[in-house]
Amino acid sequence: MNTTAQSILQIARHIFETEGAGAVSMRRVAEQAGISAMAIYRHFENREALLQEIADAGFAELAGFWTPKRTRQSPLKQIEAMLGGYMDYALAHPRIFDYMFAEPRPSARKFPEDFRKGRSPTGNLLAQAVTAGIDAGVLARDNVWDVSMALWAHAHGLICLYRGGRFSYDEAAFRKFYRRSLQRLIHGLRAN
Repeated sequence: MNTTAQSILQIARHIFETEGAGAVSMRRVAEQAGISAMAIYRHFENREALLQEIADAGFAELAGFWTPKRTRQSPLKQIEAMLGGYMDYALAHPRIFDYMFAEPRPSARKFPEDFRKGRSPTGNLLAQAVTAGIDAGVLARDNVWDVSMALWAHAHGLICLYRGGRFSYDEAAFRKFYRRSLQRLIHGLRAN
């Protein structure tokens, strides 16, 4: 990606993070980048392509955060750390998180077909940790993708409920609750 495209993406992401996806317009981003409204289309085909680039960068950030946690810990601790990172990302980048995981997008990956074909950069990492847990005998034998989706859905649901004001906890109390809740779920998935 060239310098102008990077600048456009950085400006668009700043607008996205501070005001939401609805505030990102090609004209506004071009204006802030100091280029003409038509010049932006040399770098991004349309608004959807620009927003998709922001989402793709978010998935890469999340996957990049998870990768070191996978190599230094037991499989169950890896899963806890990865889903803890999911919460950290969601609370640090709520508008991008919503766009990545909670809003309809034409290019959004669908379960189960896209996940089983390895098309989810974050889902692949979680499935690898679940596989490692099953292979190590600490998680019960089960369908890796179904277990991964159950873990993700539990984490995602708690985050959405918190962000929707359904908890009276402050952020520190929610973080503790979230981690304990995930530990309970993981404990229930353990091999006997």
